[in-house]
Amino acid sequence: MLFRIGEKEYSGQSAVDIVDALKSDMPDGEQRQLSVREYILWSMSQLSDRIPLRELDVSDKLSNEMLALNYLLLRDEYGAGAFSGIYVAPKVNA
Repeated sequence: MLFRIGEKEYSGQSAVDIVDALKSDMPDGEQRQLSVREYILWSMSQLSDRIPLRELDVSDKLSNEMLALNYLLLRDEYGAGAFSGIYVAPKVNA
């Protein structure tokens, strides 16, 4: 999975991998310490001028993967990022 925000592209095998990459790319170390769910809520609050928080279901019934995927889909839909392809991990010869 590939996700682009501005000129930066993030890759991962799952939506959670992409969210983890976004967290690690934050200049402020505070966000790096947040859980996936906490980071998504924080990020949505930062994007509140573009994406209404009510659009994201943060129910505890959703797995982190489903929540992360919904978050990325919302960012894509509202123009705060875009899916840019499918990431294919390099094969490792055994």
